[in-house]
Amino acid sequence: MNILHTPDSASGLPGNHGDYFATVIDSVGDGVIVVGTDGRITLYNPAAEEITGFSRRQAMGTAFEKLFSVEAPLLEMVAKTIRTGITISDHENVVVRSTGKIKPVAVTCYPLVLDSGENIGAILTLKDITYIRELEAAVRQADRLSTLGTLAAGLAHEVKNPLGGIKGAAQLLERELPDNSEMREYTSVMIRETERIDRIIRELLDLASPRGLKLSPVNLHKVLGDILLLQKQTVGNRDITFTKQFDPSIPDIMADEEMVTRLLLNLILNAIDAMGESGRLTVVSRVLSDYRMTQNERHSRMVAVEISDDGPGIPPEDLENIWTPFFSTKSSGTGLGLTICHKIVAEHRGMIKVESDQGHGTKFTVLLPLVQ
Repeated sequence: MNILHTPDSASGLPGNHGDYFATVIDSVGDGVIVVGTDGRITLYNPAAEEITGFSRRQAMGTAFEKLFSVEAPLLEMVAKTIRTGITISDHENVVVRSTGKIKPVAVTCYPLVLDSGENIGAILTLKDITYIRELEAAVRQADRLSTLGTLAAGLAHEVKNPLGGIKGAAQLLERELPDNSEMREYTSVMIRETERIDRIIRELLDLASPRGLKLSPVNLHKVLGDILLLQKQTVGNRDITFTKQFDPSIPDIMADEEMVTRLLLNLILNAIDAMGESGRLTVVSRVLSDYRMTQNERHSRMVAVEISDDGPGIPPEDLENIWTPFFSTKSSGTGLGLTICHKIVAEHRGMIKVESDQGHGTKFTVLLPLVQ
């Protein structure tokens, strides 16, 4: 990049040229940070603020190594570009946000060179690749489910017949036993456990092959409202507060109403279970009008449904496994509920995400396309 004139202003360019350059930088969708040869930041666009969590006021005039003291690879890239004048790219890097959370980014560092050949700094571009990483994770999950489904389909028919025989024999034995027989306790356990195995097999078969979606216009707010109304009646004496914040502008979406209901009910039940005897359940809907999963995908309108609780949260070591089949922190769970939720969202060409702050609660976000 060749820039005319010798820098003599805060932006690195004099007069109107500096203002024009800053306006162009502010219009770029990726994060752009300009660093002078003295190592101080001279330009910092809004996208960089969003990616890093640091405001322009915090960044401008600050030494780059002070603001990004943890990210050694970024420091090395900027220093090397300023020193050698070469362009360096790294498609797999991270930025530690001001909150301490890590954001994956693709990084390129360009030399800022005058027509005279003088190197006056470096231009660092940061591309947020969070959604790309999430999409890759979704693909890996789909591959795992496909393998599991093939295995489940083969095993299900081999297991269901003898399982039915065991349950039938236990029920027959229970009818023949006297009411005061101690053996009735064992037959009850046998029946209950065979029913649990049967339920697991049915859920496995749900994962085994894609079910044809019965698409129709679905009013998400009606679905959510009905679920919340029912759950308010079933929490009993527990001190659970239900809060909803719905965006009234959201139109119907094309979806399989039965499957979407199952998805949202499962997430809401999980949130209620997580809170125990008391807590607040919050359900929010909003429109994302400029959503894009990958760099080359066109921007699309999505509806986001956020289901939050203020329970104990999910330990970081468990977050990585919550979509894995049979992983459960509940003693009575099959460990397939969230796996099925993930599958339903994927079949609707959407995305599901989870954020959890241990000790403060968990938020699941479901993203579904407004137009398919």
